[in-house]
Amino acid sequence: MHQEPRVHTAPKLKAVEAGDERRSNEPEKRIKVARTLNELMQVIALRAAVYMAEQDCPYGEEFDGNDFCGMHLLGTIGDEPAGCIRARFFADFAKLERLAVRREFRRSSLAFDLVRAGIELCRVKGYRKIYGHAQDRLVPFWKRFGARPVEPRRELVFSDFSYTEMLLETEPHPDAISLASDPYVLIRPEGEWHRPGVLERSTVRPVTSPLRNAKAA
Repeated sequence: MHQEPRVHTAPKLKAVEAGDERRSNEPEKRIKVARTLNELMQVIALRAAVYMAEQDCPYGEEFDGNDFCGMHLLGTIGDEPAGCIRARFFADFAKLERLAVRREFRRSSLAFDLVRAGIELCRVKGYRKIYGHAQDRLVPFWKRFGARPVEPRRELVFSDFSYTEMLLETEPHPDAISLASDPYVLIRPEGEWHRPGVLERSTVRPVTSPLRNAKAA
């Protein structure tokens, strides 16, 4: 008998994987978690264009060994990769970093959308403290999201810029992922906790324990 997989509810990230409201003649703007090699290549291309080409950042300093340790949000406008931001996760705080928007898309709200999406993602993962390094000239930008400079201030200089440590302390997300979350939700792709994943679709098959049966044969 055909069995339908049961539905496991989970929060949908409002700022991630959702098109923005726009006029009919404007290209669609979307933000999603970069999961494929092609999407990660787009993130790398964006950061090379912004940091290496515009800010003369050496390759080894921009691609710092943390790209396979973090999660990347990719913003597109129409069919073009337009911006990105990276998140890394520690025991009791998350860190947002490497925000980049291509020059031709800086008149859009994409930089703000990427930061909001990054904050939402961290909160749904259960983080209440979000840390970052802001170039000194960009401290007012990060203050718009409720972040504040960390006191006492410590000198922070790298890749030819002076930075300010910033900290955003948020309220708990009402639907944060936790140990109490449905176990099927916890095995869904990152950022897609509201959608049934491939492993849930496999539950329509009966339990056969194929490895045990292979040994018995």
